Amino acid sequence: MPQQSTIFAKRLQAARRAKSLTQEQLGVLTGMDELSASARMNQYERGKHWPHYSTVEKLAQVLGVPAAYFYAGSESEAEMLVLFHQLGSEEQVRFMELLRSAVSERQNFNA
Repeated sequence: MPQQSTIFAKRLQAARRAKSLTQEQLGVLTGMDELSASARMNQYERGKHWPHYSTVEKLAQVLGVPAAYFYAGSESEAEMLVLFHQLGSEEQVRFMELLRSAVSERQNFNA
């Protein structure tokens, strides 16, 4: 399994590119100084430095993904988190009910 810093860097870069933002633009949108935004984002995307969690939350907000997306252990988990994040609150509740039901049925089947 890749190192967590590699996963974070890869997902940050993918999310930024999906929004068609430069490193500088993303940094500025998250509140970084214009003079250091590009360099800081470059270091995060190369896995050289890790942002503080409050910065991750700002990045996630700007990029339209949940903060957990950057730390998900697999690509399918990351995709699920992004899709779940895109649902409205009522849809999230219905999805969770469906998921609980599916897990319960599987547990009963395997018992």
